[in-house]
Amino acid sequence: MDPFDSSVSLGGASEAAAGEDVESPDASLPWARFSAWLECVCVVTFDLELGQAIELVYPLDVKLTEKEKTSICYLSFPDSYSGCLGDTQFNFRLRHSVGRGNRGAWFEETDAYNRDAPVTLQREQSHLYGYVYFRQVKDGSVKRGYFQKSLVLVSRLPFAQLFQTLLQVIAPEYFEKQEPCLEAVCNEIDQWPGPTPGRILSLPVMGVVIQVRIPSKDDKLGDSPVTPGAKENLLPAPMILPSPHEQDLFQCFQSVLIHVQMLWELMLLGEPVVVMAPSPTICSETVLALVSSVSPLKYCCDFRPYFTIHDSEFKEYTTRTQAPPSVILGVTNPFFIKTFQFWPHIIRLGEVKMSGDLPKQVKVKKLAKLKSLDTKPGIYTAYKTFLHKDKTLIKRLLKGIQRKRPCEVQSAILRRYLLELTQSFIIPLERYLASLMPLQRSISPWKTPPQIHPFSQEEFIGTLEHAGPQLTSVLKGDWLGLYRRFFRSHNFDGWYRLRLREMTQKVESLHLEVICDADLLAWTRDKSEVEIVDLILKLREKLMRARRQQLGVQEELLERLERSIHTVISSLPEDLQTLLHRH
Repeated sequence: MDPFDSSVSLGGASEAAAGEDVESPDASLPWARFSAWLECVCVVTFDLELGQAIELVYPLDVKLTEKEKTSICYLSFPDSYSGCLGDTQFNFRLRHSVGRGNRGAWFEETDAYNRDAPVTLQREQSHLYGYVYFRQVKDGSVKRGYFQKSLVLVSRLPFAQLFQTLLQVIAPEYFEKQEPCLEAVCNEIDQWPGPTPGRILSLPVMGVVIQVRIPSKDDKLGDSPVTPGAKENLLPAPMILPSPHEQDLFQCFQSVLIHVQMLWELMLLGEPVVVMAPSPTICSETVLALVSSVSPLKYCCDFRPYFTIHDSEFKEYTTRTQAPPSVILGVTNPFFIKTFQFWPHIIRLGEVKMSGDLPKQVKVKKLAKLKSLDTKPGIYTAYKTFLHKDKTLIKRLLKGIQRKRPCEVQSAILRRYLLELTQSFIIPLERYLASLMPLQRSISPWKTPPQIHPFSQEEFIGTLEHAGPQLTSVLKGDWLGLYRRFFRSHNFDGWYRLRLREMTQKVESLHLEVICDADLLAWTRDKSEVEIVDLILKLREKLMRARRQQLGVQEELLERLERSIHTVISSLPEDLQTLLHRH
């Protein structure tokens, strides 16, 4: 048997090429460091003849497709129904146009970043995020009577808090001083260190230093985020962000606190949801909060924090010939009430009203009641939850409001609760998955690695009686029904594909370790030259892929394998040695 079957690899050629270990962007490339953080900065203005129009894109050599430019234009202005005067901040997300050339080094650096970042914070290749700072103020010098302009940061990184904080620093200054100011800011960002998970980064801009720590996938779940400490040599004192991405969950959910578990289930199952809110700020923050509610599980469906009728996917999402897709849409235009009345779940938010000293909680209502433009706030759905409501959590949060507990603490309580709920759901799946791995002793250096056993839903369900969520969660309810529904979702599919890839790499790394310890020279003694050359070529390929993909095999072992390969080559005739050393 061929000891290293060529059909078994450590990933395809494209994966290997993408896995180059580039820890930081090549600073010699133009705008390399800048593009590790941002694709570009856009200025969108209102033109009397054209409507919304891009006034400026920086850096100047950025190539956006016409479709991307149109989407950015419409998504960067609040809907006319929002009536946003003054300054407004919100977020959007749009599809990346296929076939567009990428400037800078982000695509080389992306695997180094994505390899170390939690799966929920990885850089996206199929979507772009837009972080918007919109200003609308009365201005007699303009024909329309209003100054209307948006400064937009376009990025592949889901760092809402970091980029919105950055906009708070640069946008007011930009609206006063215009283009030269923007050029200076972009040059400053181009000096930043790359976004490195696990490190506290100091990011200077316009005389301010923003200090933030990007989480690492090695962080212990449930720990409080590490708050960066001010360094003495930083003047002025840094602006410290507790997180680059986390929303204020309590603020976002304060009128739906009693329904948080229902919303968690809808997110877990990838159900189609529309969030209707009075402003793009509220709808975009709520959508991002909903997506993060299933963390550390990656939300694998589509989501649009802010969506308008001009969006290129509008027809796709509003067709009535098929079931609504798995997507969360954040909208402000009342027109959508009629358009989306056939969707199964609609969250209608208003301005938060108080009932005494507590925020008034919206009710769950029947979809049939969603008819008029002045529909009252509520969750319009026929969904019945699988799990029983946790009254202890709700009482704790409501008591916190009465005792004037700080918002950050309330958010931390809510985040920890949702994290523990998600972990209780995922741990049995992880435990079952571990049982599908081949035994380490079954891995031989002279055979192809053994296969990972296939996932059987029924076999998994059979494990729940003794190793189910009841071991870590006090919640009662139909956990089995929830798992069965989860198996039909994009989130299960995405989770399983990711874990299967990780498990395959683990088997390959174990196989490589066994090979490193084997006596290759002894194996070659009764083999033909053709077999030995074939072995050497395959070993070299495995070695190269292992280094590119950072499989976790110790460098010391890889160096030992290199020496073994060299020893085997030395045992061959000189002409073959010359040929193999050349290639």
